[in-house]
Amino acid sequence: MQKKHFKDTYPIFYREILKVDSPYKSVAEYLGYFEEKIKEHDKAEVIARFDHYIHTKKVNGDISDDIKDAQHIIMCFGWELPSADPVAVRPRSIGITELKDKFIINFMLAPNPIAQQVMEDWVDSI
Repeated sequence: MQKKHFKDTYPIFYREILKVDSPYKSVAEYLGYFEEKIKEHDKAEVIARFDHYIHTKKVNGDISDDIKDAQHIIMCFGWELPSADPVAVRPRSIGITELKDKFIINFMLAPNPIAQQVMEDWVDSI
């Protein structure tokens, strides 16, 4: 996985997979993969899927011509709640964006290093 900062503030981890090298043919197939991984994990729970592309079109938002699809799987790794602070940074989301020739899988740095490693492992196992 690679790391960069979005808007110089938000640490995100990402992996680009060329379509010719991809085991999946669509964003929906990637979401299915991650949903299974979440369901298999004893501390994680699937919350929802969110179609970022359709939402942005619906509100007449700006979408790059390169983007064909963009969706999220939303989940929570809530195994501790020592204060109100964790509520501000949960739930977690993994995004999958389809471009003409590749898929990009990305997520923001998790505040819990165990959850961070789990998400990295899921992406690396593709």
